[in-house]
Amino acid sequence: MAQTVTSPHMPPKLKKDTLRVVPLGGLGEVGRNMTVYEINGKLLIVDCGVLFPEESQPGVDLILPDLNYIKDRLDDVVAVVLTHGHEDHIGAVPYLLRRRPDTPLVGSQLTLALVEAKLQEHRIKPYTMDVVEGQIEKIGPFECEFVAVNHSIPDAMAVFIRTVAGNTLHTGDFKMDQLPLDGRITDLRHFARLGEEGVDLFLPDSTNAEVPGFTPTEKHIGPVISNVIRDAKKRVIVASFSSHVHRVQQVLDAAEERGRKVVLVGRSMVRNMTIAEKLGYLTVPKGLLIDLKKVDDYRPDQIVMMCTGSQGEPMAALSRMANGDHKIQIEPDDTVILASSLIPGNETSVYRVINGLMKLGANVVHKGNAKVHVSGHAAAGELLYCYNILRPRNVMPVHGEVRHLQASGKLAVETGIKEDRVLICDSGTVVDLKDGLANIVGQVPCEYVYVDGKSVGHVTEDDLKDRRVLGEEGFVSIVTVIDRATKRVVTGPDIHARGIAENDSVFDDITPKITAALEDALHRAPERVHTVHQLQQIVRRTMGAWVARRLRRKPMIVPVVIETNTPEARKG
Repeated sequence: MAQTVTSPHMPPKLKKDTLRVVPLGGLGEVGRNMTVYEINGKLLIVDCGVLFPEESQPGVDLILPDLNYIKDRLDDVVAVVLTHGHEDHIGAVPYLLRRRPDTPLVGSQLTLALVEAKLQEHRIKPYTMDVVEGQIEKIGPFECEFVAVNHSIPDAMAVFIRTVAGNTLHTGDFKMDQLPLDGRITDLRHFARLGEEGVDLFLPDSTNAEVPGFTPTEKHIGPVISNVIRDAKKRVIVASFSSHVHRVQQVLDAAEERGRKVVLVGRSMVRNMTIAEKLGYLTVPKGLLIDLKKVDDYRPDQIVMMCTGSQGEPMAALSRMANGDHKIQIEPDDTVILASSLIPGNETSVYRVINGLMKLGANVVHKGNAKVHVSGHAAAGELLYCYNILRPRNVMPVHGEVRHLQASGKLAVETGIKEDRVLICDSGTVVDLKDGLANIVGQVPCEYVYVDGKSVGHVTEDDLKDRRVLGEEGFVSIVTVIDRATKRVVTGPDIHARGIAENDSVFDDITPKITAALEDALHRAPERVHTVHQLQQIVRRTMGAWVARRLRRKPMIVPVVIETNTPEARKG
């Protein structure tokens, strides 16, 4: 039986020469990837990413890893190793470096360039170390060896971590595309050498562990995009991740082939592609790119636009186009290509955008009806290759929901790894490695940390519950003025509702009931003197029971009770 977290408990004190591994995100979810390695008083962090909010988290911009586990030990962090430049692996770096700006960042050239551009917006100048595949660096008690892996962004790398307690291989996101656009394949020969040396703990990307076979090659996507552009009657709008350099390259090549100009739409898209071109990861044919301001100088059938919003993010360019509140207005016979996979949890948002675009007359091409995207993650067949090549002693699947982690664990067992050496963990699970054995030894708190505007960590689950109620059930305010001297209601109740379809006159029936309930409470004095808060609760209960029975709603109810002395009371 695989090891799992049975009952949450704090881990014991870490013993000397024992490696502790604590994921602070990325397990049980697709995003906010971050793992902390600790040995002999020093910490090494691998990745520090964000998770994008779901519809049940209204108003939230980003979700960060829970840094409370390390907040008092930031001076013990020897480095942050970044496996690649996607937001779910680097997006939270600014929030970590706000706490300790001189924390060293280690990664490939493109990865660090993307992070540095992000940090510049936060006015943080980081200390960085560029590394390449095959390079070995001694960082405190950790020796890190970097391995080339193929992903949907260039320059991705796995990291092999040697310690006195054993060796760990952390893949980051990867797949085994044998015909990648940039010719840089996942280095299985390097994996094999590490397997010969001995992998005591293997942390593989498990996002596609449920998908049988092998992930198709990127090379097949370019011709499909080219044909879609060829057949398009008017503008073509392609939505992708702002860091998907390979997909942007394919769009540029297809647009040039079909005689169209390309416009990059969105700040992050322009920034990331400018960096990629400058560093040589993106080849832009001369004269192909034009500024958004010059679009009207060309016919619609001469334009391709590359934008963000493939996951239905509400503030991204494509979502705003679908809602009609972007400077680019969708017109009948425009063609929109969603060149991305659906991240689990985003399905509803993406289909809402698709429906909105189609309602405006656009032809929408997506993975469901054309081969315009392939995943960046290894499918089951590729993971089996890895398990067989590496022959790890212990396996801790990472990067995925519970179903993905369990599927990856089952693949490991099929290749001969003992079931009790497979660790199915949650974010916050504590794993200790010693003498070739990895065991779950505890669980630390690992909550969602919400970014809401400039607020970081101040929004709570209760706040989100209130927002959901406001959005789904509406809002009712009741303002009442009472006089304790006369023991009666002198003004109101004045009832105002928002988000409830009925006219405010529907509350005429409940007004006398609220008045009666308040005056009944006031007449009980002095046997029982009610505070203003208690009186407000009486109003809340009276209104809540009525509105649930009469309107079948559970709105947010905000009662306001004000005390005053009427002229009649003063005369008395």
